[in-house]
Amino acid sequence: MVKAVFLDYGSVSFDGDLNDAALTAALPALQIYQNTRDEEADARLTDCVVALSNSIQYGRERLLRHPKLRLIALTATGTNSVDLEAARELGVAVCNIRDYCTASIVQHVFAGLLALTHHIREYDSAVKAGRWERIHQHVALAPIRELAGRTLGIVGFGMLGQAVARAADAFGMHVLVAGRPGHAAAGRIALTELLPQVDVLSLHCPITPETKYLINRTSLNLLPSDAILINTARGGLVDAQALAEALRGRTLGGAFIDVLAEEPPTSDSPLLNVDIPNLILSPHMGWAAREARQRAVDELAKNVTDFLRGGTRNRIV
Repeated sequence: MVKAVFLDYGSVSFDGDLNDAALTAALPALQIYQNTRDEEADARLTDCVVALSNSIQYGRERLLRHPKLRLIALTATGTNSVDLEAARELGVAVCNIRDYCTASIVQHVFAGLLALTHHIREYDSAVKAGRWERIHQHVALAPIRELAGRTLGIVGFGMLGQAVARAADAFGMHVLVAGRPGHAAAGRIALTELLPQVDVLSLHCPITPETKYLINRTSLNLLPSDAILINTARGGLVDAQALAEALRGRTLGGAFIDVLAEEPPTSDSPLLNVDIPNLILSPHMGWAAREARQRAVDELAKNVTDFLRGGTRNRIV
């Protein structure tokens, strides 16, 4: 039987809430670890043919130390944890999973957006503090805005961006799509032209040299002062210090951030300061609905099964 290891199953299955039957059927000898520290990885990869993981790092030196390794199957869409050039040179196949968490991320986008436009946290705190009567005497804690008729700008119009656009349409929003640097497409609007027109900006593009810090002081200054920024894509798309300054200076209406450039963040991360107004942070959980995570495991099993049969399903290398 093929020797295989899942190095960080606990990053996908929370307290054993997923069914791993498809995985174990594909790999009867699979050894499952909930978590693996970097210093433990090499020992656990010894003589393995198939390695499954979410965020374990596979640099060139690690790949060289494991000549029997033939497949790295990732429980993620991003492949930045693997040295793809080295994998290609050494004949190690790499596959990812795609479109497994679209519904979950769309929900997360609008959960954050609605929490900000309806000021759910503020009104919850006010009620619990005994301020119900004051609120209902028209002493508004925070103005509530409808989404209908407002404009949503989307950067990155793949499956996720398109799904967010469909949900926005259901709310009666007008959708504009930005053209990403280096990716011209018909019907897209230059980002500098789009930003002044939007009430909400939602990011769904990958991190590349062209998109790193795409949202910076200059671009934030182009947004209307009551606009809301949503980032469920990659933390490096946003200059965190510039965002913190815009929110403190009230030149931006609010932000919902699910991803940071460094995860987990260090204590000096600019966005962790509690005095930043109208900012909601979540710990990279947009993808984490149980249904999405189960879909991820099932897709992983399909990738492995296909590879063992000689196929190339979801192959990156």
